[in-house]
Parts: sequence; C-alpha cells; structure tokens
Amino acid sequence: MKVLITGGAGFIASHIADEYINLGYDVFILDNLLTGFEQNINTKATFIKADICDKSLSKLFAEQRFDIVNHHAAQMDVRKSVADPAFDANTNIIGTINLLQNSVNFGIKKFIFSSTGGAVYGEQDYFPADEKHTTSPLSPYGISKLAVEKYLFFYNKQYGLNYSILRYANIYGPRQNPYGEAGVIAIFTSKLLAGEQPIINGDGKQTRDYVFVKDVVKANVKVLTDDKSDILNVGTGIETNVNEIFNTLNKIVDNGQVEKHGPVAPGEQLRSVITSDKFYKRHNWRPSTKLEVGLKETVNFFESKLVK
Repeated sequence: MKVLITGGAGFIASHIADEYINLGYDVFILDNLLTGFEQNINTKATFIKADICDKSLSKLFAEQRFDIVNHHAAQMDVRKSVADPAFDANTNIIGTINLLQNSVNFGIKKFIFSSTGGAVYGEQDYFPADEKHTTSPLSPYGISKLAVEKYLFFYNKQYGLNYSILRYANIYGPRQNPYGEAGVIAIFTSKLLAGEQPIINGDGKQTRDYVFVKDVVKANVKVLTDDKSDILNVGTGIETNVNEIFNTLNKIVDNGQVEKHGPVAPGEQLRSVITSDKFYKRHNWRPSTKLEVGLKETVNFFESKLVK
C-alpha cells in the first residue's frame, strides 16, 4: 500500500511516517521544507520536495497511484493567519483542494486530514467538547480548517472519497519546533534547558488539552482501515493550565527558575479541552500517556539535541 504523507518533514507527520514504515507501508513524504526539517525524514521514505499548491502534483499522483493520503501540511501559525488571511486560505484551503481533486482523479481510497479541536470549536460552551459541539472558530486558521472539513464532506458525497477528520488537541513531544508559533511545552523546555526565563502569558490559568505525539500516531494508525467517513476528536479530556506545565517542566529540568508572568496574549482562548469518547467507542483508542511521562520524554529529546 502506498501512502502519501504531506508535511512529513514536520513534527507530527514525521512520527506518523516512521510508524507507517514500521507497519510495512510504502511511504512517500511531500514537504516544501518551509517549516519542516530534512533530519525528520525517515530514510526509508521517498521524499518529494514540493508544495501542496503545486499544480504539477497531478503528475506525481498519476505516476505513483497512491492508495492513501495523510494530509498534515498546513499554514499553522494562528497569528500569521490573522495578519495574512489570504496566505492562510491559499495554503490551507486551495492547497488542500488541489490534493482532494487529485485524490478523486487518481483513485485514492482514503484521505486522512489533520484538523484542530481547539481552533475549530472556539470558546467552548461545555467542557470537554465532543464532535457535536458548535464550531465557532475565532481565527482564519480555524476557519480554514473547518472549510476543509466541509470540502471533505462534499468530495465524499459527490465522488465517494472516504475520509477521516482528526480534530487534534494540543500535541507535544519530541521534534516539536520551539521557535515561532510553537507549542508552549516546546518553548518552555528549550528555554529552561538553555537557562533562560520562560514568560507565562497573563495569569497562566488558561487551559489546554495536551496530547503526546505517540498517542496521536496510534490514532492515525487506527483510522487507516476505517471505511466510515467521520470526524473524530483526538484529545485527553483533561485540562491543564500553563502554570502547571511550567512548574512540571521546571521540576524535571531542575534549574531553579521561578514563575514569571507577562502581558495577556491578545485573543488567546481561555479554555480548551476535547473528549475522545467517540474514538474510543469506534476504535477502542484513547490517549494513554500520562502528562508527566510525556513531558519527561520531551525534555530528554531536547537535552539530547543540546548534547550533540
């Protein structure tokens, strides 16, 4: 089975590529390397340096006749989406439509799409949010992800394209980029290991649902053979605030930093947590890695990079 993984040089998708290869799939990685890194690419994968908006991708689809597309390539910087909505839409919507059209033209059997739980639901009405929660995205990034979900519904009804939409909570773990628009765990970890002072936005009581990347990989394996097109949350159902994240990482790194708070980040969501109950009922899967265990593995990874 041939699998095309877009964004496969990035944090999440590179881990998925590794596991698909371990399972015996013939993996092709498509990445423009704007935010991905060549060192993340499994040497057993076939790498294509290209952009998802490239119209010449039809030639690649025609030549390789992929069975599955796992789509993780995206413009994922929320702040950039606010500053330049057109760029965000071109990458996340137009680029994905390019993949979808090629998928139906060349007989793709399965399309897996990485969506977002926090940004799609917006400020929640109840906690944790399930897949029936109102979708009220507050950023162009969230809007673009939701738009693609609607396009997938269209391509399924019009052409029979099977899909799985995975609405991710906040994913963390080895290989996460600590620069730019990155997760707070990667940012805090890199600063603490460098002996620098992390700054907590506002009072630090804003909560997120933190999911370890290896659990996300297992979710992407589970849906490979799912013949029912559907939307599935990928989250722990547990809220953790930023102060707790800082204090746990500070304890693991053990360099004696203290909490330091800065200004409130404009437009920052206050609470975000989603439930994977539907995923569990369908596939007997839910995240299993305890937060402190995942944080220790993450710190170990960043430490190993510093030693090198």
